[in-house]
Amino acid sequence: MKEKKETFERDIPEAKLKSVAELEKLMKNSKTFMICSIKGLPGKQFQIIKKKIRDNVKVKVVKKSVVMRAIESSGIEINKMKEHVKEDSALLFSEIDAFELSGILSENQTPVGAKNGQTAPENIEIEPGPTELVPGPVISELGALGLKIAIEDGKISIKEKKVIVKKGDVINESAAGLMSKLDIKPFSVGFEPVAAYDSKEHKVYSGIKINKEKMLEDLKHAFSKALAFAVKIAYPCKDTIRYLLGKAEMHEKAISDKLNSQSN
Repeated sequence: MKEKKETFERDIPEAKLKSVAELEKLMKNSKTFMICSIKGLPGKQFQIIKKKIRDNVKVKVVKKSVVMRAIESSGIEINKMKEHVKEDSALLFSEIDAFELSGILSENQTPVGAKNGQTAPENIEIEPGPTELVPGPVISELGALGLKIAIEDGKISIKEKKVIVKKGDVINESAAGLMSKLDIKPFSVGFEPVAAYDSKEHKVYSGIKINKEKMLEDLKHAFSKALAFAVKIAYPCKDTIRYLLGKAEMHEKAISDKLNSQSN
């Protein structure tokens, strides 16, 4: 005769149920529910950022299992958010638009130095100019990285701009050490937006990290190209009219000069 197996249901702790209920309420009642990665973010920086945004944003850091249960129990269309929930995640709830909130977070990043083995996010350049480095073994380090130097007033001066690590390349120990000596901090840490749910639009957005400075540079570049193209096709508007009139004047002069030369 087989022994009858008994099954036991483990009671869910009251504190966990309370956390799930609180998250459910926030997910339903906040305009923006955002998941951010806080992997590698030191506790001090976490508290500084949390304090800066606390007037407009509620920040929660809870276990992954609690977040998943809250999403499942919420009854709203946010199941796509589940794939973005990791252990090193912070949940943000706000009435601020998701993209505006992402911009605010980008402004609250803390620069940090590079470490051996990291991948360069952009070209890392050494700008020309004086340094606080004194002549010694560091001269050979600078030379190994292809930097041209001079000794001025007892200090090392960089003579030409030099890219020491290209975008996407792995940073080696020599480059990381030199950046540390020159106080170059090519990385930044902070709340990294991963995905957000807009309860008003009922949409989930991913890839919403915003770099305001880069965005402005991209817009300026796009505008300059658009302006040149508009002038080329003679599209009239307030931004192109003075260029079009200038071109017309030049063409008129060229034609007049041609006619005059032929008549003579």
